Amino acid sequence: MERDEGRGRVALVTGGASGIGLATAGVLAGRGWRVVISDIDAARCREAAGPIGAEAVPFDVVDEAATEAAVAAIETRLGPVEALVANAGLIQPGGRPEDLPLAEFDRIIAVNLRGVYVSCLAAGTRMAGRGRGGIVITGSVTAWRTAPLHAYAPAKAAVVHMAACLAAEWGRSGVRVNAVSPGYVATPPLQAAIDRGQRDPRLLTEAAALGRLVAPEEVGRGVAFLLSDDAAAVTGINLPVDAGWLAGAHLSTYGGMRPAR
Repeated sequence: MERDEGRGRVALVTGGASGIGLATAGVLAGRGWRVVISDIDAARCREAAGPIGAEAVPFDVVDEAATEAAVAAIETRLGPVEALVANAGLIQPGGRPEDLPLAEFDRIIAVNLRGVYVSCLAAGTRMAGRGRGGIVITGSVTAWRTAPLHAYAPAKAAVVHMAACLAAEWGRSGVRVNAVSPGYVATPPLQAAIDRGQRDPRLLTEAAALGRLVAPEEVGRGVAFLLSDDAAAVTGINLPVDAGWLAGAHLSTYGGMRPAR
């Protein structure tokens, strides 16, 4: 039986129409939160919201005025946003930095870094004014290890540190801010890349201590924990949900992962 952690409070999930965002929205809805999902694609946002009983409020997180207006409208219609999952972001294929157009670099930084900050400002400033609230920012294990993702990985490193900065800034105002860093997650885009032969699932899992991919719902449960009262003393941290990839990756220099006993 699902727990009533949300108690009908409003949770906004940006980038909530697919993948980790949609899975997180589903977990939160199942735990008693009144979930609002946003996405830049209005049709996809509305389509995704219905099956999980969520509200759909599409907007572009890069657009400061649109984000501010959306959060204000949500609060007018549904009540205060008590939780924000700042998840909206773009993925990036691996490659050499000299092959990455600066326009694409700018686009990824705009969404994955600026968009997160804009979302946190719109919701977090209101939370601080009320003296309560929780924010979880979606980071990545690429924030902690090198990767040929020369816009995505630096942006994720930045937002993980942003969570700590905002936690220190708003802590005395009753707002907790944390990050969750997924590893390799079995999302539709990753599965499509595997199906096209662009990613090798063996390479994705062999460095993980648990030897598998992460399910999107597992990330959602990590987010739900950080937003729950069970984490009332937890702020400014980064929670990897990576099947032990960060723990196991360096073992390749010692002969690889240890077999099951």
